Amino acid sequence: MTHPADLTATDAVRLIAERKLSPVELAQAAIERVESLNPAINAVVAKDFDAVMQQAKEAEDKVMRDEPLGLLHGLPFGVKDMIDVIGLPTTFGSEIFRDNIAVKDDAIVAAMRTEGAIPLGKTNNPDWSAGGNTINKVYGATGNPHDPQKSAAGSSGGSAALLAARMAPLATGSDTGGSLRNPAAFCGVVGFRPSPGVVPGDTRALGLLPISTSGPMARTVADTGLMLSVLARADRMDPYTMVLDGRTPWQAEDFRALPRLNCKKFRFAVTEDFGFAPTESVVREAFQKVIARLAPELGETEAIHPDCSGADRIFSVLRGIAFIGHQKYLDMAADKVGPNVTVNVAEGLSFSARDIYEAMSAQTVYYRNWQRFYDDWDFILCPAVTISPRDWRELYPTEIDGQPTKSYYHWLAMAYASTLSGHPSITIPVGRDALGMPFGLQIIGRRHDDLGVLAIAADLEAMLKDDPVFSVPSVDLAGLTEAPPIAARPGFMPDWS
Repeated sequence: MTHPADLTATDAVRLIAERKLSPVELAQAAIERVESLNPAINAVVAKDFDAVMQQAKEAEDKVMRDEPLGLLHGLPFGVKDMIDVIGLPTTFGSEIFRDNIAVKDDAIVAAMRTEGAIPLGKTNNPDWSAGGNTINKVYGATGNPHDPQKSAAGSSGGSAALLAARMAPLATGSDTGGSLRNPAAFCGVVGFRPSPGVVPGDTRALGLLPISTSGPMARTVADTGLMLSVLARADRMDPYTMVLDGRTPWQAEDFRALPRLNCKKFRFAVTEDFGFAPTESVVREAFQKVIARLAPELGETEAIHPDCSGADRIFSVLRGIAFIGHQKYLDMAADKVGPNVTVNVAEGLSFSARDIYEAMSAQTVYYRNWQRFYDDWDFILCPAVTISPRDWRELYPTEIDGQPTKSYYHWLAMAYASTLSGHPSITIPVGRDALGMPFGLQIIGRRHDDLGVLAIAADLEAMLKDDPVFSVPSVDLAGLTEAPPIAARPGFMPDWS
């Protein structure tokens, strides 16, 4: 019999509704996984299991009373430590907020609860989610479940590690330069960055700068769509969420019933680097093998990409100005602010009004280049990340294949290529690279074609499901149980003094 914690969200919800699985049984299984596996990887950093069990009992009582059940009834889920869960700490990975206890739920958590989901605990992220390696001075480092000495990436690294270690079927994440997609790729799970406004948010300080968004993470594309159907709400507080007569142009219910598509009817552009991303040779090799496997199942494919001129400069300016607001934390306690945030604030403050104008003007050209490109192509296939997972003691790659990187976030270029255009993008696991670590394939669709991206991803996932080389890589759960605690490893708590 399948272990309850190994069930997909879709299967677990169905079994709960059929009274073949108890929410209490599922919660207990998730808690047992956290207790046995989390010491090795430090994915879950704050929890209240008494509250989880109480909510699970209430969920079970509702089932037994034949009351209407929500779309996610009884499902435990991980919550990235950037958003609030009432009664739990929200630290943002910052020492300044080490003792900050949430007094209400974030809108995303509230939406999940409304449909019956149960927050299992908070998942780790870097200091203010700045960077692609999940490590901070509040909770320390998060290891990759496939190799606890390697990075789970970031910034949603704790969520990705939780999913890969099968502690819960769903988790929240957020993404600016790939913070949903990079950890999903490193850990062998699914991460979806939706079009701006599909998942509304009221916590972005710069609401009119749509480079950051929240999104769903799961172990399958179908589960990702199910979660998105709950997160995609009509909320006028987000300026990119189009609401007319109480509804959005996208139908949230469509995301949980993905259409079957014929991949041979679509045109796929294929690129290893978008012409500018500093891509490691092991990544190029893994990608070429994946494309060779998929090409006979697809329609027209060609090695081509949109014009991405100026991408690095545009992203550095927009990211920098988005971080200027963190100056107040440097003024408050500079010794408690991580190096990545410190660098971003300084970079942001160094830009002139002309720099900002030129970057925003260049982004407009960039956006229009992408729209013209999609006149001829339906989807782009590319690697999710420029490198294979490295040791988490490396805060960020300073070189890739011997070439120096430009900044702590330069290695995220494969992801921020589509961030700058505002196109929906998903990462799905497709086997392992030559170093034995999970490899993630990124699929980018037309702006606002979130449903199409999910549907194509589901088709590719099904295509590779039983492939001995390119199927989803599994974690050695028994080995993880026996692994030494990550907290005992040198460098677990970084020294940034």
